Amino acid sequence: METKIAIQGIKGSFHHQVAALYFSEKVELAECMSFETLVKNVVSSKTTQGIMALENSIAGSIIPNYALIDTYNLNIVGEYYLDIHHHLMGLKGQSISEITEVQSHPMALLQCADFFAKHPPIRLVESIDTAETAKRIQAQNLKGIGAIASRTAAILYDLEIIAKDIHTVKNNTTRFVILKKDREEIPKDEMNKASLKFELEDQPGNLAKVLTMISDYGLNMTKILSLPIITTPFQYSFFVDVVFESYHEYHEVKKQLVQMTRHFKVLGEYKNRKL
Repeated sequence: METKIAIQGIKGSFHHQVAALYFSEKVELAECMSFETLVKNVVSSKTTQGIMALENSIAGSIIPNYALIDTYNLNIVGEYYLDIHHHLMGLKGQSISEITEVQSHPMALLQCADFFAKHPPIRLVESIDTAETAKRIQAQNLKGIGAIASRTAAILYDLEIIAKDIHTVKNNTTRFVILKKDREEIPKDEMNKASLKFELEDQPGNLAKVLTMISDYGLNMTKILSLPIITTPFQYSFFVDVVFESYHEYHEVKKQLVQMTRHFKVLGEYKNRKL
């Protein structure tokens, strides 16, 4: 039986690339045009797993996605860091002087802002997905319209790359997480990263005490993010990623967090893929 994976976007998207690189077996893709649709596919068991972008080294965290994982009680079972290469592409035979408009995902447009500042006649238009734009240009024979997408998209949709690697910062990496409906137990000696969520009483020094405790146990906190609690003004949930060498030390930290915080929750325990 094939593994069915929900991705944001269509074939040729960066989520598609992660699916091909992360899973060794042949997988069937469920193409989703929004992250919420992706999540609902996993929750309803229409797919066995989902792949979701969480943060980019240039643009930062995709904050609504943390809320989706928490709200729908999904479990992070793995992660993948993908080097992102943005290319400007269009119908074959066109030069950049013939491109009057470029359509792409807002994140891609943001990451290529410096390139387009040097080409002011080109109008930038937001679209729902990088690969979807590339596919539409080919399907509708859209002359004068360019897309920002991956080399995979150019090959799949028979487009010509007009300008390579147009992203402003060349070291451009996106972290993706692998999501499942149910928790997946992995051997403790393979597990070395966890994603956690908690709330704190509104008292001076509470967050500092938690962070000091995590440090005292030798865990490396690689991420901390706060989201407002909608029902309680000026109160926040904290999302934390920790990396550890000793499962025992991590287990002790979990026990301490249960005592020190409110609504403590493990979003995932998995293997750190960033070497």
